[in-house]
Amino acid sequence: MEQNKHPEFEEIRCFYDEDVPSKLWPLADEPAIEPFVKAVKPDLDMDKFRMQVKSLHTIKDFQEKIVAQFVLGLAKQTTDSLELKGTENIKAGRAATYITNHRDIVLDSAFLNSMLAVQGMDTAEIAIGDNLLAYDWIKDLVRLNKSFIVLRSVPVRQMLEVSKRLSAYIHYTIKEKKNPVWIAQREGRSKDSSDQTQSSVIKMLAMGGESRDLIQNIRQLNFQPVALSYEFDPCDYLKAQEFQLKRDNPEWKKTKQDDLLSMATGLRGYKGRVVFTICPEINDTFDTYPWINDKNAQVNTVCQTVDKALHSHMELFPINYVAYNLKYETDKYADKYTAEEEKKALAYLNGQLAKIQIPNRDEAFLWERLLTMYSNPVVNKENA
Repeated sequence: MEQNKHPEFEEIRCFYDEDVPSKLWPLADEPAIEPFVKAVKPDLDMDKFRMQVKSLHTIKDFQEKIVAQFVLGLAKQTTDSLELKGTENIKAGRAATYITNHRDIVLDSAFLNSMLAVQGMDTAEIAIGDNLLAYDWIKDLVRLNKSFIVLRSVPVRQMLEVSKRLSAYIHYTIKEKKNPVWIAQREGRSKDSSDQTQSSVIKMLAMGGESRDLIQNIRQLNFQPVALSYEFDPCDYLKAQEFQLKRDNPEWKKTKQDDLLSMATGLRGYKGRVVFTICPEINDTFDTYPWINDKNAQVNTVCQTVDKALHSHMELFPINYVAYNLKYETDKYADKYTAEEEKKALAYLNGQLAKIQIPNRDEAFLWERLLTMYSNPVVNKENA
């Protein structure tokens, strides 16, 4: 049995096929799941659905027959199109680390895995923070969906030990289990869509390697950046609101309720066109750098390499160019959209702005934040 070989990973690992009877089957009877199921498939016969779930014996079946069907059903309701590009860059028989920019708490990894699953490709194991797992049944559900747990709510003195174990698990998954891994380039979503890789994520990923050289340890993970492009971000107005709340009160912190609202808004909100682009692996790029005996310089090299791949493969939409021209008071990209597309973008932005209802609402500041979010991908692509 897979898990007995590595008892140190027991608390954080994703579930295996042998866990299905004890973890998945009872979940079919969890009353809290029904509203989620009905939200996507209102006409579903719950008794038949429970029987279907209890007839499954493998994680692969659960992902293909249940999860992918629900996620792609949700995509039909909330997007104009969902597209996966760059699958020719996936190397057969080799597990990669899909490191991505981070837009949606749940859907970034769910969309990617569901598109891989329906194309018969290996799905990735997903890094998910324990701060999002409010209930035990959610924790079991995500682990059945090939998620492993990133422990964030631990005392500071345990952080190093927790990070080392997490890194060791990721290296073990890539090297021994030969299963791809999905991880976001930063902890938490990029609030202003600037998508810069966080050095702490790279340092953590390097901990589990066998070399004393950081870049060699990162190479063992076969980084394959995946650029996620959402035409519209349903949580944009919540992010803008957060910027003002933090500006007005530096002590302000998000509650668990805020996290749940972001998750629900991201799941159910309109996203327009969504494109995921799998970039080529970046190991070869590291060969071209002179050997550097400076850990911080190495970390920066890795961050910049990931960022360049992501920024240059981002799909840009009319709203990005409209926001850029407005923010920088230019007509530089006026040829990238029609009058009709400009009208649609402005109507959307004004609609999102109107949703923000907080005391001392600073409309000019909030508008600037929304323009920044939508123009940053253009700025990054220029610089890449």
